Amino acid sequence: MAKTKVPSATVSRLVTYLRVLEDLERRGVLKTSSEQLAEEAQVTAFQVRKDLAYFGSYGTRGVGYSVPLLKRELRRLLGLSRKWRLAIVGMGRLGQALADYPGLDENFEPVGFFDVDPGKIGQPLTKGTIEPFAKMPQVVRERGIEIGMITVPAQAAQEVADRLVQAGVKGILNFAPVVLEAPKDIPVENVDFLAGLSRLSFFVSRHMNERWTE
Repeated sequence: MAKTKVPSATVSRLVTYLRVLEDLERRGVLKTSSEQLAEEAQVTAFQVRKDLAYFGSYGTRGVGYSVPLLKRELRRLLGLSRKWRLAIVGMGRLGQALADYPGLDENFEPVGFFDVDPGKIGQPLTKGTIEPFAKMPQVVRERGIEIGMITVPAQAAQEVADRLVQAGVKGILNFAPVVLEAPKDIPVENVDFLAGLSRLSFFVSRHMNERWTE
């Protein structure tokens, strides 16, 4: 049976629902509804039900959802019931900040840190040591690294992506402001700060223009 194609926007909302459920559980809430999830996730109840329906039925009409059960199922669906081993390529300020980010610890374990700058190679980090980029393919295979994080300048990003794919990673998180080419079976997630700021600029400007024309 063919897998149903799940929209990227739905996956993004699942992450938000999971965070809402984790917050509800911390507050001692054991039951919730699509209406409550929708309100806290800032979507509609219809959207919540539609997103969850891609994967099955998790609630009971008139009763709602078990917070612990739905949280566990969303973690499973998002692949968060295990730990992923990461490589970070590009150990400038952003790469080093990501290497030390405490939120990675639960599900994501950085075990490889790479750069081409001889002045950085050998530099100790909280969770390891910066290694030469030339060693990256060997380290990826030896340490079972599955996800590559790219924090290099735009002009170097495609070469790094190609080398990561050749080394055997299963997915790439790209912080470089460039669209990468990768095989169809290697998902690439782009984190573009400038694009986000540009979208924000659009909405802020639009709001200000509407206010001034009232």
